[in-house]
Amino acid sequence: MNIKDAQLAVDEWIKEHGVRYFNELTNMAQLTEEVGEVARIIARRYGEQSEKESDKDKDLGEELADVVFVVLCLANQTGIDLQGAFDRKMEKKTKRDHDRHHNNEKLK
Repeated sequence: MNIKDAQLAVDEWIKEHGVRYFNELTNMAQLTEEVGEVARIIARRYGEQSEKESDKDKDLGEELADVVFVVLCLANQTGIDLQGAFDRKMEKKTKRDHDRHHNNEKLK
């Protein structure tokens, strides 16, 4: 599924299963909460913090999907064509960063 289709799927889900979109500020708070859950898993599973027994069954993919869902909600309710924005961002990064990291000693 491409981003455009994902935006449509989220919009259809909201219309069919939700009452309405939460307002933008509420969704921003939701996004912050979901990113925090991703950060907790990464810090404990891949970082130096000890992973609590209660965190070991957390699904990183599911938490990342929560982040994507809320981002798609925010894009929908603010009128952003996220597919177009993402395509433009990839083009910009490709031009700007094509050779940027090849000579970075920190990455060798």
